[in-house]
Amino acid sequence: MGDLRWPRVAGFRVVASWPEGGYARPPAKSASVRARLAGVAGVAGVLLIMGGTAAVAVAFSSQHHAPQPSLAAAGALGPSGPGPSLPRSLPVSAEIPAIGVDSTLLHLGANADGSMQVPSLVTSANDAAWYKYSETPGQLGTSIIEGHVDSYDGPAVFYRLGALRPGDLIEVGLADGTTAIFRVTGVREYLKSNYPAKAIYGTTNYAALRLITCGGAFDYATGHYLSSTVVFASLAASRPT
Repeated sequence: MGDLRWPRVAGFRVVASWPEGGYARPPAKSASVRARLAGVAGVAGVLLIMGGTAAVAVAFSSQHHAPQPSLAAAGALGPSGPGPSLPRSLPVSAEIPAIGVDSTLLHLGANADGSMQVPSLVTSANDAAWYKYSETPGQLGTSIIEGHVDSYDGPAVFYRLGALRPGDLIEVGLADGTTAIFRVTGVREYLKSNYPAKAIYGTTNYAALRLITCGGAFDYATGHYLSSTVVFASLAASRPT
């Protein structure tokens, strides 16, 4: 992140990360974690501003453009009321059949400056990561999984995230031998200058899952994407792995 200083949006700091940088702090849930994570309800769109100029240049020069969410896919942020939930168990893998994702899940935390860590573009561009200070997938509350949209070599793990539609399934393997099955309720793109952090990272009364990557246009002047693609999903069922 260097010595850059980022503006605030709706009171939250906007943080853009280079390939080895990090995200802003995620929203808090318990008292001890709250102090540490209080600032990221404003990851303000950037949870995944992964990928620097070099990475994006590869995709653009090859005429590869990541799918962007359509208005018809906007759907809803979540269900109207509580649904099923699971006990806490660390996630180990994620599969999204509709877009061909089959990834182990890294467990990442925060950098020294409090920003969220992101997977290495050099070694882990094709691995998604669970933010370990969010709920585990299937617990009541919000669980966050992030992934790169592109890499130095081209498309990365969440390159096609914007192609998901309401009703698509996301399967997360848990350490206790359970597979948590989430159903997508909406897929949206948000400008980082108008990022609804509270709606994305805030507390819910159901088992919520958010998948996040960067999206929209790429600004060569700043070296970052202008938007973030966010998938909203809720726990629908579970089965033995």
